Parts: sequence; C-alpha cells; structure tokens
Amino acid sequence: MDIGIERKQVAILKILADSKEPLGARIISRRLEDEGFHLTERAVRFHLQVMDEKNLTQAVGRHNRAGREITAKGLEELANALVSDKVGMVSSKMDDLSYRTNLDLDTRCGKIILNVSMIKKEDFSEAINIAKEAFDSGISVGQLIVTADEGMRLGNLIVPKGMKALGTICAVTINGILLHHRIPIKSRFGGILQIENGQPLRFTEIIEYNSSSLDPAEIFIKSKMTSVLNAVRSGSGKVLAGFREIPIACLKETEYIIKRLEEIGISGTITIGKPNQPTLQIPVANGYAGLVVLAGLNPVAAIEEAGIETKNISMCVLVDFQELTPLSLNL
Repeated sequence: MDIGIERKQVAILKILADSKEPLGARIISRRLEDEGFHLTERAVRFHLQVMDEKNLTQAVGRHNRAGREITAKGLEELANALVSDKVGMVSSKMDDLSYRTNLDLDTRCGKIILNVSMIKKEDFSEAINIAKEAFDSGISVGQLIVTADEGMRLGNLIVPKGMKALGTICAVTINGILLHHRIPIKSRFGGILQIENGQPLRFTEIIEYNSSSLDPAEIFIKSKMTSVLNAVRSGSGKVLAGFREIPIACLKETEYIIKRLEEIGISGTITIGKPNQPTLQIPVANGYAGLVVLAGLNPVAAIEEAGIETKNISMCVLVDFQELTPLSLNL
C-alpha cells in the first residue's frame, strides 16, 4: 500500500475511533481537514469501501452512506499503524502518560492509566473467571478494573459491536505517581520474568522501551511466550514484567509510596533492588537501584493462554481512579 494512502486511512480510522456514533463521508472529510488531510467526500468514500473489504470498518444502516464505524480489527490496525512513525514512541509515550497521571493518594481522586482489551461478548464471562486467577495470585497491578459494553466509550475508544472491553491498570501508573512525588524513574525494558516456586528468578527475554515500536507486553502475549497460568497454579512459570531504575537517594520514599499504593489497590511491585547492585541478574547504573514491576496485562496473557482471543491496546486510556471497581463486583 502507498504510504500516503496508508496515512489517510489511519487518519480515517482514528476519527471513527474517537466518534461516539457512526460517521458519513462528508463529516469525515471535514474532520480530516482539521488533521491536515484534504480528501473530498468522494475520496473518503473510496477509502471507506477499501477498509470495509479489509473488515477495518463496517457500514451502519441499509446504505453505505448511512455511516461507518470502526471494527475490532480496525482498532487493532490503528494501534499497530505506521510503525515508522511509532519507533521510539513506547518510551516517549510512557513519559507523556506518566506526566499526565495525577492520582492523589490522600483523596484517591485523579487520573490513572489503563490498558484496554477487547473480548468477544460470548467469551467475556469465561475470560473474567480466568483473569480472576491471575488477580487473586497477585500477578497483576491490583484487582481493580473497568468494563464497557458494545457501543460504550472507554476513554477515547468506542467498544465495537459484538465485543466487550476490559480495562486493567497499566504499570506505567506507578511511574506517574512516583514522578509526581518528585521521584525520577528510568524505564529500561519490558520482559518475560521467570518465576520459580513463587519467587522471581530472572528475565529470560527483554525488549528495550526506547527501541521498540510496540509495547513489549503486547508482543510477548501475541507471540505466546508467557505461561502466567502455570505461575498462578503451580508457582512456576513465565510472566510479564518491566524493569525500572530509581536513584538511591529516593529509595526510602519509593518504598513508602509503593506501600501507600498497595493500600488503595494498586500493587505489582515484585522487587526493589539494593543500591548499585544487580537486580534479578540485571546490572544497574551507578547511583541507582533496580525496580521490577509486574505488567498490567498479565491477566490478559492468562486469558490468551486459555485460548480466548483478545485485542489489546496497552497504556491507551486515562480514566478517573474512582471509575474502577474490584474484579469481584464484575463476576
């Protein structure tokens, strides 16, 4: 596909994803102008037909002119679109979202970051029960979630027909809260963490955030490299985790903040290393200590391992913390 055409179609997909209702070619054409793309209504209609054939969009109503909405496949395509534009964006996106996270630990008000997973409605109940195993075992970032039915909005996403959305707390939320307590944190990589007898042993695979065009957790899940259910049920397996570094001068404050987070339902920290010493066999920079944090998508990895397909968009939504509810209330 011509890269110019691809950019235009991605722009159309983004407009549809941001809309609460189906849109026609005329409205899409006008909104594209705001994004710097000049496409006539006729040209937009052509692109929509092409995307219909690829199952990225679907017509609503009897006639194509009635409007289009984005499909689950379209959402996935949008999340993975234009790799050339996204190189390095994982680390910069983490920094941006960390800055925008503003949860107040005293009032429990403010924004946190979610990962969103789209699951077929008929599979959702089973998926939640599987996720519960990961939540109950502590292989998650707390037990608070958000759900949304088809047609509902979750952040800037509209849940497609036939699907239901599961929002899980993204581990980058911890970065943001530490940052707002004046604790600088360096995110180095996401990886596969081997667990033996309930204890973290070592990283077996890593992908650096500053050299990846996609969230490493998404890559590992779709590559079927996890064994979260084994870790949950037997105490030994491979789970998703991230590696951070914090200044030695901030260690005590970091431990205090992490304890406060656990009190309000945000957990996931596995290990805080010793100053200037390797953490789980990973060396750290001089003047720093390692911090290993579980990935928020571990429950979703368990769902995938059970044979239930998911469409994942990591660290994609900022929501009010008070919108989250315990998993147990969603069973």
